[in-house]
Amino acid sequence: MAKILRVNMTNLTVGTPQAEGNYDGLGGRALTSALVNAEVPPTCHALSNRNVLVLARGMVSGTAVPCSGRLSVGAKSPLTGTIKESNAGGTAAQALAALGLDAVVVEGQPKENGAYVLVGSPSGWELVRDDSLRNKSNYPLVDKLFKRFGKKASIISIGKAGDMRLSSASVACTDPEGRPNRHAGRGGLGAVMGSKGLKAVVLLTRGAARPQPADPQKLADAAKRFVALLKEHPVTATALPTYGTNVLAGIVNAVGGYPTNNFSKGQFVGVDRISGEAQRETILKRHGRAKHACHPGCTIACSRVYVDSKGKYVTKGPEYETIWALGANCGIDDLDAIARMDRLCDDIGIDTIETGATIAVAMEGGLLKFGDAKGAIKLVREVGAGSPLGRIIGSGAKLAGQAFGVARVPVVKSQALPAYDPRAIKGIGVTYATSTMGADHTAGYSICQNVLKVGGSIDPLEPKGQVEISRNLQIATATIDSLGICLFVAFPVLDKPEAFQAMLDMTSAVTGKPFGADTFTEMGKSVLRTERDFNRRAGFTNMDDRLPDFFRTERLLPHDTVFDVPDAELDTVFNF
Repeated sequence: MAKILRVNMTNLTVGTPQAEGNYDGLGGRALTSALVNAEVPPTCHALSNRNVLVLARGMVSGTAVPCSGRLSVGAKSPLTGTIKESNAGGTAAQALAALGLDAVVVEGQPKENGAYVLVGSPSGWELVRDDSLRNKSNYPLVDKLFKRFGKKASIISIGKAGDMRLSSASVACTDPEGRPNRHAGRGGLGAVMGSKGLKAVVLLTRGAARPQPADPQKLADAAKRFVALLKEHPVTATALPTYGTNVLAGIVNAVGGYPTNNFSKGQFVGVDRISGEAQRETILKRHGRAKHACHPGCTIACSRVYVDSKGKYVTKGPEYETIWALGANCGIDDLDAIARMDRLCDDIGIDTIETGATIAVAMEGGLLKFGDAKGAIKLVREVGAGSPLGRIIGSGAKLAGQAFGVARVPVVKSQALPAYDPRAIKGIGVTYATSTMGADHTAGYSICQNVLKVGGSIDPLEPKGQVEISRNLQIATATIDSLGICLFVAFPVLDKPEAFQAMLDMTSAVTGKPFGADTFTEMGKSVLRTERDFNRRAGFTNMDDRLPDFFRTERLLPHDTVFDVPDAELDTVFNF
């Protein structure tokens, strides 16, 4: 049964971890969505005391399963109004597992404003009030907490944006080096954490033990097969470790799906200056790290460590989505400027995708010119300063569109679209439109079949077949998110049946229960049904599963195309 710790912020009490049978066999996204659907009134305000914040490790997180260090954060989203799960790497999921927990559920709100830290160790759990932490950014915050609790602590935290309850506020997790740069970024869940008065969670694992699988030998054998297959596939063995996620910049630009200047173009003339190749060259020249694991046990190591011209650490990555959002989408081709903004976003605690999309909308509204890197950096700083302008920028692209009178606002269910234009890559448009959580590329990554030709090949410019691949990927993704495994393992899993079988075998070895292909598929469907049920009761209908109208009316070069998957087909995505 799922072992859950409940923290009541209204009366400031921490319960004793309890095994709760209602959530037996669930982890990660399956557990966060089940808890939110069961315990949060769908029509409540996301920042009210009726919402809950759930921190859940994946079903296999904390074990020897490779690439299994994902932490799921769940709540009703203040940005979208839907159910929300956002996940991150770092060390938190494995630390929760070592402390014997599947999830922490944070309920209620303090009667007076204050900053609280939840501290967990093998000897127990406690809430500690420390108002000196209020309105601290993530980097100085974790430095102060490390001085108090030791450098080996795993920390989950919010920055200033979470304290201000801004709709793009993220939840940060420390990486293996103790830097708060792994973020559950999407959906404003940092604002929910801030509304609870919870500034940080400190996990102390000294003396704790890794959870034991039901069948250690079966797990060892399956993990060995799985790692070998990860090291054979060209994406996970070569492309990602060599160039990081930003390997996609040149590829997506070449197919005309790299959104530029607030989705007004599909190609960016400055892409070579911000590409994965340019990023790698810059990092190596400055003696940064061009290959880095965001959590222990990752065998892909697609992250990197970006340093300045003097070799001083600036930020992680930055990742493909971040470089696009703060780069091409804003007409900016300066890697150093993008890295500075990424560091600022992590420190303030805001989603880089939403922030980049919001700045681009503001640029279109005339606040800045496209390409103004200094102006963009200043806008991010405004968020941290909490100025009226900063609060607009920190509240997302939809609000910025309203504030600056912009018609081209690329959002679904109020969440900004990521780094693929749905007119040139139509499968991802289906996912954007129909995802239970607002526009989200990770919910059903059709770039695999549309662009990379992994797991099949479907013409990205043709509407035919896009609904089917999005449906299948959304089902599979929901299960992978529940297992707590990094989505990048999907590349060999989609291409090699033996990789899929190894993943099933590892899961069965951990749980001690049969876990075949049918179980995998049914788990994903169950998660999606749960999330759809919450959204339906919150008032969402099929009419919310639509892209903004400009994607159907404004033609995108170089293919001169629009998004033309029929609405009637979009309405069949969840027919299972």
